[in-house]
Amino acid sequence: MTVGEVLDRQVARDPERLALVGRSGRLGYGELDRAANRAANALAALGVTRGDRVAACLPNDVDIVIAFLGVARLGAIWVGVNKPLAAPEKAYLLRDSGARVFLAAPDVALPETLAQRIEVAPGSFANEGDESRPRVPVDPHDPAAIAYTSGTTGFPKGAVHSHHNLLLPGAVAAAAGTYGPELRQGVLLPLTILNLMVLGPLVAFQDGSALVCMDRIDALGVAEWVRRERVGHFAAVPTVLYDLLTHPEIRREDLASLRRPEVGGAECPEEFRALYRERFGHEVTIGYGMTEAPTAVTRSDGRAAPRPGLCGKPVPQIEILILDEKDQPVEPGEVGEICVAPARSGPWVGAYTPMLGYWNQPKETEKALRGGVYHTGDLGFVDEQGDVYIRGRRNELILRGGANVYPAEVERVLCEHPAVAACAVLGRPDPRLGQRVVAAVQLAAGAAADAAQLAAFGRERLARYKVPEEFAFVAALPRNAMGKVQKRELEPLFGAPE
Repeated sequence: MTVGEVLDRQVARDPERLALVGRSGRLGYGELDRAANRAANALAALGVTRGDRVAACLPNDVDIVIAFLGVARLGAIWVGVNKPLAAPEKAYLLRDSGARVFLAAPDVALPETLAQRIEVAPGSFANEGDESRPRVPVDPHDPAAIAYTSGTTGFPKGAVHSHHNLLLPGAVAAAAGTYGPELRQGVLLPLTILNLMVLGPLVAFQDGSALVCMDRIDALGVAEWVRRERVGHFAAVPTVLYDLLTHPEIRREDLASLRRPEVGGAECPEEFRALYRERFGHEVTIGYGMTEAPTAVTRSDGRAAPRPGLCGKPVPQIEILILDEKDQPVEPGEVGEICVAPARSGPWVGAYTPMLGYWNQPKETEKALRGGVYHTGDLGFVDEQGDVYIRGRRNELILRGGANVYPAEVERVLCEHPAVAACAVLGRPDPRLGQRVVAAVQLAAGAAADAAQLAAFGRERLARYKVPEEFAFVAALPRNAMGKVQKRELEPLFGAPE
């Protein structure tokens, strides 16, 4: 099936069953189906047709899910735009994707010339409009969405995914009975991130369960949603769960419905692991994934004791290959590049398909998908028991509180400052966030700038979580004979984590 058809089975079985909850309302499956049709027809009236890109920057509420389903029913292509991105970053995504329409919350500003901007107030798709299903032929392997991920060149790349790609993780979970129709799925991380659409709505709707759009990530706000809506599961970063489990005003009974929430995007300190074990009776369930997969490609089962770099076993539809620099398999336990391929055994043989490619970047696509498998750029190994371990990242990705920060992107922006001759951005270990972003800066001859000025410059052009929190000024960046900056030599400038 396609994303636009994901509600159909449950609508036929029980259209009154609760499907979607948000700050703006509650919809049964039948109501959600009609709302998705209204959204699709409203977009069609704006000229959106099959293959057009529709960008959206909306909060976690019912409207973003309705719009996502409406776009899919037209055979158009969804582009999520995260609200924390700075205006130039948002503008880049709209230009690069060629978005025809930009669905934006009232408080999101952007030049009108980049796309047809439609303001979506809460509850916009609730009651009015044509409720007939658009008759648009859509193939499951057609492009359904573009998910932008920062590239090593400093500019984001758009990973293109088919309807099949987006639905497969939920189909696997439903077949395995991982969650079930009675367990309510929550989403507290932004639904503008495509992986959250996959892990939230597209898992819940294939189970026939309810999705709760949670619009707060502070501990008290999350606890309120969990308590009021009996949320049973969500995916989060360690920081959110740590705060939830340690807040003095949150009682154990507030979280009574919550079962073993999953954690991804960062290493977990032992203090956090101990809190998790005490509350849920299991080890932290860790997932390793990426935008290009999409979502998790490995997952731990919550039984194995933590070991450095351990990220579990491949999910059923996936095989993890470890390849050397010539793309040849290495021996178990030997470090190489982690690559993602379809499973060659089990019930999901051949079901997985890689991303369709990077939007308008054929060379990057060919490089990433050579040999028919996705090359992650991460280094790791698989042991004799089939567990996957990560040992490093070729692209030097910084994971700050679960958010991806690519040094090249931040370096590109800082070097636009007239006082900066060169800079190097790296991650400093942090017990709560995993890493913090820091920068070593070489000023241009005769130029002057301080940390506050550079931080302010960055905040105008980058999402706040990408802006370095500490700057060290050096006479010259250390380089090797080939001119490459030696970042390891810069790490002592920033001291030990607090």
